[in-house]
Parts: sequence; structure tokens; C-alpha cells
Amino acid sequence: MAWLWYTLKDKRFLTLLLIVNILGTIYGYIWYGSQLAETPKKFLLFVPDSPTASLFFVIVLIGLLLGKHFSLFEALAMITLFKYGIWAVVMNVLVYVLTGYIDWMMLMLMASHAAMAFQGLLYVPFYRIKLWHVAVAAVWAVHNDIIDYVFSMMPRYSMLNAYMSEIGYFTFWLSILSIFITYWFTVRASSKKQL
Repeated sequence: MAWLWYTLKDKRFLTLLLIVNILGTIYGYIWYGSQLAETPKKFLLFVPDSPTASLFFVIVLIGLLLGKHFSLFEALAMITLFKYGIWAVVMNVLVYVLTGYIDWMMLMLMASHAAMAFQGLLYVPFYRIKLWHVAVAAVWAVHNDIIDYVFSMMPRYSMLNAYMSEIGYFTFWLSILSIFITYWFTVRASSKKQL
């Protein structure tokens, strides 16, 4: 496992990961372009879920490259990368189950979002997250669910429109799971080490 630890801390690897995440973030905001064009200004910050999650991780990676910890962004990144990574994979699988259709774009979205969820967890040993960071990030995550499913700002999947109530319910509990995982592997793990 020493090679993995070394690789994750290596500045060349961090730089490569930073470039990939910057490109993915830009692509994500472009993907949301048509929806953002129709979104009321007060909701703009909360509509592009996945690219905002990867933007949080871009900030985390910049911090790691500078030898600093932006702990609130670490908590935001971990929760949202896991949440939206898993969410996008599940939604694309659901589209396939309902329609029997899958294409290269859906496969690319599933692979890239699974990688999002994975990379957020992969850097757990390097985070310096405290309970208040998790609490603030938790409010962000649940508030985003309210914006998406109470004010109908969720990502558009026309084939899934009939299931929005169920998807909203699933998303809320996915938020809770993401918050719990973040707490368990950072705040709780850190307090156990100090005992």
C-alpha cells in the first residue's frame, strides 16, 4: 500500500488529477448549459450538481499541491462527489432498465461519475475535516435536494419524469448516506486515533 500512498501524494499525479477534474468541470457546466439558460438566477448555484462537486475537488487538489488544507471544501467535495457520482450511475442504469437503450454517452457518464465517487473517497487519509465542516456541507447537500425536488431544478432526464417523487426520495437518502460516510471516515476516524 506504500506505493498507493506515494502515488496519491505525488505532485505529478495530483497535477494530472487536477487537469482531468478541471476539464470534467468545464464539460459538466457546458452539459448543463441549456438548463442553466432557463434557470431563475436565484437557483443558478444549485443546478449544476456534478460539475460543482468536481469544482469543490479542484479546490481540494489545489490545496494539496500547495501543501494546504481547505477543509470545508474537502467536506463539500467528499459528500457531493460520492452523492452525485452514485446518483448519475443509478439514473443511467434506471434509464436503461426502463428503455432498454444505452449508448456511449451514457456509458461515459456512468464511468466518469463512478470515478468521481471513487476519487472523493480515495483521498480520505489526506483530509482534515472537522464536525463543523461536515455540518455545513450537510446543509448544502440537503438544501440542494430541496432546490432540486421542491422547486423542480433537478437534472433533466425526460425518460424519468414520471418517477421524480421516487427519485427525490432516493436522492435525499443518498445525501444522508454521503454525509454519514464523510463523518464516519473523517471526523469519527480522527477522534478514534486521538484516543
